[in-house]
Amino acid sequence: MSSIVHSKVAPAEPNPGATLQVLRAVATLEVTKGMIALLAACGVLLLMRREDPWDIADGLLRLLHISPDHHFAQVFLNWADSLTTAKIWTVAAAGLSYSVMRFVEAYGLWYARAWAEWIALISGALYLPFEIYKVVHRQSLFHVSVLLVNLAIVFYMAYLLKTGQSIHHVRQPGCKMT
Repeated sequence: MSSIVHSKVAPAEPNPGATLQVLRAVATLEVTKGMIALLAACGVLLLMRREDPWDIADGLLRLLHISPDHHFAQVFLNWADSLTTAKIWTVAAAGLSYSVMRFVEAYGLWYARAWAEWIALISGALYLPFEIYKVVHRQSLFHVSVLLVNLAIVFYMAYLLKTGQSIHHVRQPGCKMT
């Protein structure tokens, strides 16, 4: 007589430690992006102290080994030549606003807040069409890497929010969920 044992496989329990590590890795990425934006905003403000923004733009292109004959470089030089004080303050304010948004998102992700997961999902999804366009029109290891990292973040945040496996949803031992 043979006996067949049917066992139900229990769904995987969420691992709050691993989830927190991933959220903190994404938070670190967001802080880095915020710092880059903040430094760029400060750099733009330094343009106000210079007499000719075109010289600075030309020097930046030379530092990056970008020929001024390229279309992008020419557009950049023309933009630098047309800078006014109001435009410089506008660009600096946009950079500062972007960095503040990144810092707030990083704070929320570091402390596993649901609102930060939503911000990460939405802001990451907003970039996807531009990143896909870049990969289609200019394939490089950098563009493919940026797209893959952003896709991973968007899918992970969607997974956390959809399955309810976020840390703030995980039942703590001894605590009642209401």
